[in-house]
Amino acid sequence: MKPFLLQAPCKDYLWGGNRLRAFGKETDAQRIAESWELSCHPDGESVIASGEYAGMTLPAFLRQHPEALGEHCRCFDRFPVLVKLIDAQDNLSVQVHPDDAYALAHAGEYGKTELWYIIDAEPGAEILYGVKQPMTQSEFRESIETGTITEKLRHIPVHPGEAYFIPAGTLHAIGRGCLIAEVQQNSNTTYRVYDYGRGRELHIAQALDVAALRPTECRKDTPFHDYTNSRARHLGACRYFSAAIEEISGRCTEFTDPESFAHYLVLQGSGTFRSGTMALQFRKGASLFVPCGTELTIEGNCTLLYTAVG
Repeated sequence: MKPFLLQAPCKDYLWGGNRLRAFGKETDAQRIAESWELSCHPDGESVIASGEYAGMTLPAFLRQHPEALGEHCRCFDRFPVLVKLIDAQDNLSVQVHPDDAYALAHAGEYGKTELWYIIDAEPGAEILYGVKQPMTQSEFRESIETGTITEKLRHIPVHPGEAYFIPAGTLHAIGRGCLIAEVQQNSNTTYRVYDYGRGRELHIAQALDVAALRPTECRKDTPFHDYTNSRARHLGACRYFSAAIEEISGRCTEFTDPESFAHYLVLQGSGTFRSGTMALQFRKGASLFVPCGTELTIEGNCTLLYTAVG
């Protein structure tokens, strides 16, 4: 079974910009806030864009060929991960995501733990991450009602190459000027608590149920490890996903885990993916699904976001 490229559905949210067009994303919408690069979520399914299954949605392919996923996915009753590109021309809402137990009981889907990799950041760009000091639920409610919640959260300046792990329950927001690759659980359940007066629905009762109101560690730097013609840096992992950055310079051959598929998202550069007789040219923004246990050769000069399960 050969690897194949994926076409991403795009989302036009009011805070989005147009930087994702430089990644080859196409839509008739005025903005492209997000592209869902690896998605089996019903709100936006990836479509196979190369090979014998071209035109088929990724969920339809995996129903026919569950063996492509690997053993690590068998413990989940649905596809566990979703990978996005996010262009924040304006501030996203202050929000929180539930854990699995709450989301399954109230939304019929998984909760949402996520990881952000900062691709680019305009001068002064920041994220909001967790509370500065412990808060009681009554203090949390008061800060929402008085519009002071952003004063209670940690404001963290961000720079390209940084990674932030956001467990379910963490209050957070992406600030204007951030260009981010996000690896997350396969969920679209979000509870907004503050939206800068833009008039969208808030979800205060749910947020009170799920928000963690004690400070947590926001990031940990990890070193690059050098290999022949490449180097790689682990970004973070949980039971739903593992993510890494790979920088390729030349030609290298990789073997996907026999226990998990792999997904490669091209963040910079260009080159060729090869597997057996297959050769796929790629540029920035390309999204490649690799069935478990597949040998893949990568030629070029590029930066890749690697995602697998387990």
